[in-house]
Amino acid sequence: MVFLRDNARFASLLDRAQSGLVAMFQPLIRLDTMDVVAHEGLARSTEQLGNISTPELLNLARAEGRLGEFELTAARTVCRAFGVQKTHGRLLVNMSAQAFMQEAIKPDDLLAALSSGGTDLSRITIELTERDIVEEPARLAHALGYLRAHGVRFALDDFGNGHSNFEMWNEIHPEVVKIDRYLIHGLSKSAERLAIVRALCQVAETLGADLVGEGVEDIDDLRMLRELGIPYAQGFLLGHPATQTIDAVCDSVRDALDANTLSVLPRPRGPVTQRPMHLGYLVIEAPALTALHTNHDVITIFSQQPELHALAVVEDDRPIGLINRRVFSERMAQPFTRELYGRKSCTAFMHEAPLLCDVRQSLESMADILRGQDQRYLSDGFVITREGQYLGLGTGESLVRRVTELRIEAARYANPLTFLPGNIPVTEHVARLLRAELPFTVAYVDLNHFKPFNDQYGYFRGDEMIRLLAGILTAHVNPRCDFVGHIGGDDFLLVLQSEDWEARCRHMVALFNQRARSLFADEDVARHGIVGEDRHGNTQFFPLTTVAIGAVRVLPPFPGHPETLATLAARAKRHAKRAQVGFYLLAGEASLLA
Repeated sequence: MVFLRDNARFASLLDRAQSGLVAMFQPLIRLDTMDVVAHEGLARSTEQLGNISTPELLNLARAEGRLGEFELTAARTVCRAFGVQKTHGRLLVNMSAQAFMQEAIKPDDLLAALSSGGTDLSRITIELTERDIVEEPARLAHALGYLRAHGVRFALDDFGNGHSNFEMWNEIHPEVVKIDRYLIHGLSKSAERLAIVRALCQVAETLGADLVGEGVEDIDDLRMLRELGIPYAQGFLLGHPATQTIDAVCDSVRDALDANTLSVLPRPRGPVTQRPMHLGYLVIEAPALTALHTNHDVITIFSQQPELHALAVVEDDRPIGLINRRVFSERMAQPFTRELYGRKSCTAFMHEAPLLCDVRQSLESMADILRGQDQRYLSDGFVITREGQYLGLGTGESLVRRVTELRIEAARYANPLTFLPGNIPVTEHVARLLRAELPFTVAYVDLNHFKPFNDQYGYFRGDEMIRLLAGILTAHVNPRCDFVGHIGGDDFLLVLQSEDWEARCRHMVALFNQRARSLFADEDVARHGIVGEDRHGNTQFFPLTTVAIGAVRVLPPFPGHPETLATLAARAKRHAKRAQVGFYLLAGEASLLA
């Protein structure tokens, strides 16, 4: 809202706002017990002031030089109302950091306002709202020292939004940090928010602050806060601001929170993102030649630097060719070649179209070169440039090795074909369930007769079948509490908490077996299989590819290691394949896990 300058009108507006202030309270909950342990006091004006919000009133008060007066009135209103209600627990009172920095509020006046309701100062926490940048957090910390000496505690409000920063956190050493709603709302569905909040948990542990999750409106977000070990929460799910304080959270929230399931952690969409690795890591410093250099010069450099696999030829520092050591040596070893070509330009034996790559190009993008038709990089290597100018050389061997290492590392976290979580996320999720001591089911999913299909129809059709299976599995689990992992090839692992988990598994089997037929040729479908070679090279008939799921129920006593469950699920899967049934539940799971 834009205010026109009218001092008399502004003064009247502020007077009316202050005289009509009332207190409202929003509960703050301790998550391990679900008890109401504090209330945030909010001052709201009952006067009809148009569409002017409380933040706009504060901005107006600041502009009029009355910020300290307005905030003292608000604090006094909240504290008195809190004292009248004789509520247990702490009271959180909002004050702007700028009010302290500008000395608009005298410490003794604020102490008097906070004590006006009869509440002991040791039960009061001042929430520092950061509506403006605090340029000198150390000076603010000094200004707060007097209040802290009288038992008042401090909280940073809305951390993760606005002007909140780690310098403020480190200098002020607040007892409480309230994580902004932006990071909390949708926490259970955002891998990025989850990563940030996890990092804040580590910082809070190091700096000795309690965290509060603000803006909680969804039960899954509340569960995630509790699992992360964040001790307190606040939001509309737990209680709206009201004139009366409350003693307990409604039973429906307690019941929903205590549901016997654990939410699946969100994961990044698409391929796993990695810290960028570029070609700068593969640069080999090597001298460059020009057309003025002779083949005798090439012989000299290769003899002096036996580790070089090639030499680049440049013109105005821009690569125009590449001399392969092996090819060059073979040519020069032919009779009379040295005598005929030794004094001629080195361009005579260069490849005129070398593979050029910019130093900023990512190693992951170089995978396209590995898949391409032009395989010269294996022997010639490639030329690395910066803004088109020669920088150095790279070898095909180092490129293949590094890209392979990146792919293997990425596959541990997400399968590159389906982008489903890999071995490490699967193990982490099972470990979460074991720590929570909640019953669940582990199901191992594997394809029957997949190798003959892959050999007959090729890898592209094989990948299509694996993606079909992945799509069916992910579409028919409960995404909130069921986990789908791709642990390699045609092997998947399901971690299920759904009550109807067995019916879901049987439906997956039937659906895949039906849809997979569309990937076979009509003649193979008609004869119900294909003719191919087994693992020993013998020709035989193989049935159409189907899916087998082996499951094991995980009940008390729980094993100490997730790997135990994977072994049992694999055993159940083998039973399913041998018995030629789509689904098999391993019996006696409790004794097996003991």
